[in-house]
Amino acid sequence: MNHYETVFILNPVLSDTQIKETVEKYEDFLVSRGAKMISKEDWGLKKLAYPIQNKKSGFYHLFEYTVDGEAIAPLELEFRRDERFMRYLTVKLDKHAIAWAEKRRTRNKQKA
Repeated sequence: MNHYETVFILNPVLSDTQIKETVEKYEDFLVSRGAKMISKEDWGLKKLAYPIQNKKSGFYHLFEYTVDGEAIAPLELEFRRDERFMRYLTVKLDKHAIAWAEKRRTRNKQKA
């Protein structure tokens, strides 16, 4: 089992319920492939550095999870097929990145 982070940007014209449904759909997709969700973060509506699909903002989300490597390709294929996604990035975390992610989660819990 490898440790991954996926950050994705959803289209800003989506409603709150559509965003919630989309996030739940892909979380369920990962869990059905044997993933163990470690953390989910909703970063909210952010301004983009450059326009994507003529949009200047998007809803950012982050998933942190452990899963076998075979589950990543089907996940990214689904991202490409779904029009609600503007961009996504999946990164395999090494031991240093895992430690940093844990510090970030702890810091976010203290702020809340």
